[in-house]
Amino acid sequence: MENWQSEYLQFTLYILLTVWFDQKGSPESKELDKAGSEGDEDQLVGQYARADSPAWAWARARGLRLWLLSNSLVLMMATIWVGSWFAQSVTGWSDYNSDQLVHGEPAQSWWQFLGTAHFWEATLQNWQSEFLAVGSMAVLAIYLRQCGSPESKPVGAPHTATGMEG
Repeated sequence: MENWQSEYLQFTLYILLTVWFDQKGSPESKELDKAGSEGDEDQLVGQYARADSPAWAWARARGLRLWLLSNSLVLMMATIWVGSWFAQSVTGWSDYNSDQLVHGEPAQSWWQFLGTAHFWEATLQNWQSEFLAVGSMAVLAIYLRQCGSPESKPVGAPHTATGMEG
């Protein structure tokens, strides 16, 4: 569960942050003049929806319904992250209390367990490794190339090229 938790936290933040953060030279960044979220025309919603667009993208979809569709990927990733964090906390709590009882110590409630160094050490140790891996890939992708990879700009693109336009 610790691995799932850190993976889904990583991707949830990756999805969110790539909307708002831009880096000149990064293949993961939008072109700098297209920073932030895009308008209805770019997102093919409302009057700009095509015949093959999801029903929720059409002009009648507004408010909560459109917001849910517009954020469905990050909402699902965050839900899986929270669910795996909860599962990890319950399994860790069970294991922790088992060790407590073996050593003649009193068992703790789930809320008490959430405040222990044992829980946070296991949680943050995994987060650290995930963010180091993703952070190093994001920084190295600015200067290095991998032929054929969608995570890299074209081999012959200048270092300053941003996005897939090369």
